[in-house]
Amino acid sequence: MRYLIDNFADIMAITRTHLVLALVPLLLGLVIAIPVGAVIRGRDWARRITTTASSLAYTIPSLALFVIIPPLVGISAIDPLNVIIALTVYSTALLLIAVPTALDTVPAGVVDAADAIGFGRLRRTLTVDMPLALPVFVSTLRVVVVTNIAMVSVGALIGVGGLGKLFTQGYQRDYPDQIVAGIIVTLALALIFDRLVFLLGRIATPWTSAGREEARS
Repeated sequence: MRYLIDNFADIMAITRTHLVLALVPLLLGLVIAIPVGAVIRGRDWARRITTTASSLAYTIPSLALFVIIPPLVGISAIDPLNVIIALTVYSTALLLIAVPTALDTVPAGVVDAADAIGFGRLRRTLTVDMPLALPVFVSTLRVVVVTNIAMVSVGALIGVGGLGKLFTQGYQRDYPDQIVAGIIVTLALALIFDRLVFLLGRIATPWTSAGREEARS
């Protein structure tokens, strides 16, 4: 704790970098996975292909991706974009499986009713299906945000910023206090953003809270 207090300003600067590297891939993953997941929802062959591809992508070790990506896209290995691309791959892999699974929980009667009153596929997906699928989808979103926050630290092994610097520098200097400070801040970020996503999900789906209150009464 002494190291954390004495170096608070520096650690906060590293933390901001860490959050950018963790959250930008999450947003990119959402932009990719939501429309693709909605399209493949009713196509079994497409879901099998994307599920297999996503599972394979997620099993690739992060360090291997950090080595493979730079020559493929023409960037330096220590470019922050390397970490962003790698984590976008992992985020998209998880979310591509989660989106159609969450959409499957929307009652068929609701889908039929939306179609009957003239909703197009895109409008129905955005205004009916996704809002109703949010309670299930948010559970995977929480996993992705926590996973990204943890995995950014691996980037320190290739020289990219983030709280992982505290681990590598602490190990090199044989300074456990620096490592402990990194663990504390990383855990705090993971807990804060897990609860934040949870609360945003509750706010976006107020009917679920109302249903729980009615069940209690």
